[in-house]
Amino acid sequence: MTREEITQRVNAIIAEEFEVDESLLMPDANVKETLQLDSLNLVDLVALVQYNFQVTIPVQDLPKIQRFDDLYEYILVHQA
Repeated sequence: MTREEITQRVNAIIAEEFEVDESLLMPDANVKETLQLDSLNLVDLVALVQYNFQVTIPVQDLPKIQRFDDLYEYILVHQA
């Protein structure tokens, strides 16, 4: 899957699941702030990524994912 495909798919999934406008999901936007995530919502986000992309995100890697661009890159690098 290309980075562009990952970006489009992640944005579509997140927009639907978290009921936000896709236009808010900019590469440099902060994930937690944009989606107003609490710890439970963060678990939901990780589960969505793991389910839809078969990418495991260990707890110790969560601090590396601050911006949406970080999330896209993480999926790109760790996809099967």
